[in-house]
Amino acid sequence: MKREHIDDHRMREALALAKKGRGLTSPNPMVGAVLVKSGRIIGRGWHRRAGLPHAEIEAIHDAQKRGHSLKGATLYVTLEPCCTHGRTPPCTDAIIAARIKRVVIGAIDPNPRHAGRALKILRRAGIAAGHGTLETGCARLNESFNHWIRHHTPFVTVKAAMTLDGKIATAAGESKWITGNAARARAMTLRRDHDAILVGVNTVLFDDPSLTLRGAQAKGRSPLRRIVLDPMARMPLTAKVVSDELAPSTTVVVSAAAPKRNVTALSKRTNVIVMPSRNSRIDLRRLMKRLGSENVTSLLVEGGGETNATFLAGRLAHRIAFFYAPTVMGGRDARRAVAGDGVKRLDDAIRLRDVEWTRIGKDLLLTALVADTQKK
Repeated sequence: MKREHIDDHRMREALALAKKGRGLTSPNPMVGAVLVKSGRIIGRGWHRRAGLPHAEIEAIHDAQKRGHSLKGATLYVTLEPCCTHGRTPPCTDAIIAARIKRVVIGAIDPNPRHAGRALKILRRAGIAAGHGTLETGCARLNESFNHWIRHHTPFVTVKAAMTLDGKIATAAGESKWITGNAARARAMTLRRDHDAILVGVNTVLFDDPSLTLRGAQAKGRSPLRRIVLDPMARMPLTAKVVSDELAPSTTVVVSAAAPKRNVTALSKRTNVIVMPSRNSRIDLRRLMKRLGSENVTSLLVEGGGETNATFLAGRLAHRIAFFYAPTVMGGRDARRAVAGDGVKRLDDAIRLRDVEWTRIGKDLLLTALVADTQKK
């Protein structure tokens, strides 16, 4: 087998290991590593949580526990090793000390200050180091982290479950359940992949959602940070997000115009932040900067039609995840997945790229990048 085919195979194994860190490593990236010597794997590792050893160190320790000498081994790692001292020492030091002969890297460090530095350090130490093996898959795995580290704002995904004609609820507000069990299970997996979930206050008033992880998706990870846009602090204190045991993980975003009595009452239950607003709408760009500074690398928007439209029309969404049920609801007053004022010209419509359709039970899932926001 050609070397490039062997490298691809081993990198796929490293990617599979990296995915074990889903929902657990933020604000760090997911990384997997495999050590190979004489054609067989001698060590495996993945980054399990921020503050714990990186994937390369886990793989080195795994090989050493098994009694293997690392001299002359090849290391496959999905992301360029760190070369600076953060919560843990530089991985490049450990790689050099282990006398590893070759390092195969999937994706380069997305941080402009560090990109490519580890390669140079390893090469200066006499290690054959290269990158680009399964680079697209390795980079896609950490698209949220990659965006956050460059722009200091969360990577935003807008999620909605709707009928084929784009309705998320009847005019009377009935919405449970439009999609089937399999689609709802996938949506819960999507929640696990994010640091925070956001809705508008109308969603709370109409549906009173819990906005939590449930079942297997809640295992081993901290609660989702719940964020509610509530410019006038209208949310009742009986709402689940401010009255359950996870209320401390909820953030209610209000405007300066919100009644002080309401704000004070909410502040006793949960975290309240005041953000600038315009025309009774929270300044979302300012909010995204605030969340990014608080290590929110990924944000899942599960709002109603108005909230979804605000993120999409404001070019603040980076990816969509739209679940479609084989149902037609109709009705002028039925609630739409994307409301707002819409565009006046077709040329102004929101364009998507890297479109993927997946069948989930009887439903369909459309995922795609929002083309106009990738550089913002």
